Amino acid sequence: MGDELSSKQMFKGALLLTLSSLISKVLSAGYRIPLQNITGDKGFYIYQQIYPFLGMALILALYGYPAAISMLVAERKERGDSISFSSFYIPIFALLVVFNATLFYVLFAEAHTLAAWMGDENLVLPLKVASFTFLVIPVTSLFRGVFQGINNMQPTAISQIIEQVFRVTIILFSALFLVNQGRDVYEIGIGAAFASLIGTGMAALFLLVVWARRIPLKKSSSIIKWGQYVKTIFFHGIFICLNYMMLLLFQMADAFTLVPGLMDFGFVKQEAMSWKGVFDRGQPLIQLGTVLGSSIALALIPTVTKKRLERAPGMLYKHIHSAWKFSFYISAGATAGMVSIFPFMNQLLFEDNSGTFSLRILAVAVFVTSLAITVSSILQGLGKVRITAGFVVIGVLVKWVLNGFLVPGFGITGSAAATVISVTIVLFLNIFQLKRTAPPVKLARVNWYALIVALGSMLVFLAGMGLMAEYLFTITARWEYLVYTLFVSVTGGIIYLGAVVRCNGFTKEELEYFPYGHVLVKISDRRK
Repeated sequence: MGDELSSKQMFKGALLLTLSSLISKVLSAGYRIPLQNITGDKGFYIYQQIYPFLGMALILALYGYPAAISMLVAERKERGDSISFSSFYIPIFALLVVFNATLFYVLFAEAHTLAAWMGDENLVLPLKVASFTFLVIPVTSLFRGVFQGINNMQPTAISQIIEQVFRVTIILFSALFLVNQGRDVYEIGIGAAFASLIGTGMAALFLLVVWARRIPLKKSSSIIKWGQYVKTIFFHGIFICLNYMMLLLFQMADAFTLVPGLMDFGFVKQEAMSWKGVFDRGQPLIQLGTVLGSSIALALIPTVTKKRLERAPGMLYKHIHSAWKFSFYISAGATAGMVSIFPFMNQLLFEDNSGTFSLRILAVAVFVTSLAITVSSILQGLGKVRITAGFVVIGVLVKWVLNGFLVPGFGITGSAAATVISVTIVLFLNIFQLKRTAPPVKLARVNWYALIVALGSMLVFLAGMGLMAEYLFTITARWEYLVYTLFVSVTGGIIYLGAVVRCNGFTKEELEYFPYGHVLVKISDRRK
């Protein structure tokens, strides 16, 4: 009974973090669309060139360091040791400061070299400003880790949203100001880096206030275990980060290889930069699609642990299969829908149809990435953190090499294909490892009939609406594209999910994990 209560509490905490992560990622992906509209493809290119470095700091502060610190807190609680200022907070904070100051110095000092590798010397100052973000993340990392270690996810969730709201608001307002003042377009990168600094600072202030009110300081005579702290924070934290950084590292590969490759393809430098901006239109859409495809599945992951594999393997295999099914069905529907209506989305969001063919190929990454993230998260729960991180490194190296071969011959279409191939390799490596770790799990055991009926129903609807939009209506105004895209997206999603439910794609227990799951259960029962 106690184990079940603990599991439910863990699930609720994970669900809260998943929801906050979903909101913040929607903000993080969504603001890039108005940013592109304000600054154009060239301004968007500049932002996307420095974003991988800002994103790296964000992920370290949100996932890597806090997860590692929470492990240290949980271990001390199990031993009955207090979390004291002298034996815990000071040494942990000192280690974080030293490591992040090193990252700051490397990025700041080598900004000229990195900009040269990217093929754009004007990126030096934006990269230098971005490096300061690493100096402010130790505070947020420490307090998030402490709260998560005592199973209080609320401060982390709220701080995440605070950080994104401030960051997004400042980025958009600074972009508007710079464009209206006719300032140098490269200052957009500086504004984005400054916005990240402010956002992280506000999150740190919130966490500091909550910590001061809720967590009393205790004295302790415990010995400072420097070796354990270093190993857990840096090695375990970084391995966790690599799994969350997969898409970010692919974007970093594009930042260094795409513009030079496009120049080899035949574009002059300015054209190559603009086409890099066109390719980057797909990044926020992939991010949103991946969050949608993996969010419910990831809420189940904390119930997948090495201890449960030893104690209750049957229940664990059931949870693994449910997480896979959630990710498989939802990401398949999201990908098919996105590919189908992408010409309308491109026109709506970015005001022209540039790169539609290539971005449709890139959209396939939503399906593969959602599954890869779900399976790698399952493996992390089973203690396979290092090997999944290794698979991500392999995927990034493949992406880097494929860009070198494909972009000079096929332009941004080559980069899109390189992304899909690389993520697919990561997915297959993760599946292979899962089969070795948990052989009874049957990932192929999904309701294929439900999937085919659902996809067929949705695609027939979208195709019919596309023909009507092309031959019966004349859609020219942007608000008309908005109405059309919202209508077909929502209606197509309802048709798809309704067909999956009606064809028994999910069990009754699985349906209850959805928001308003009781309604879906009634629909499923009506079918029976």
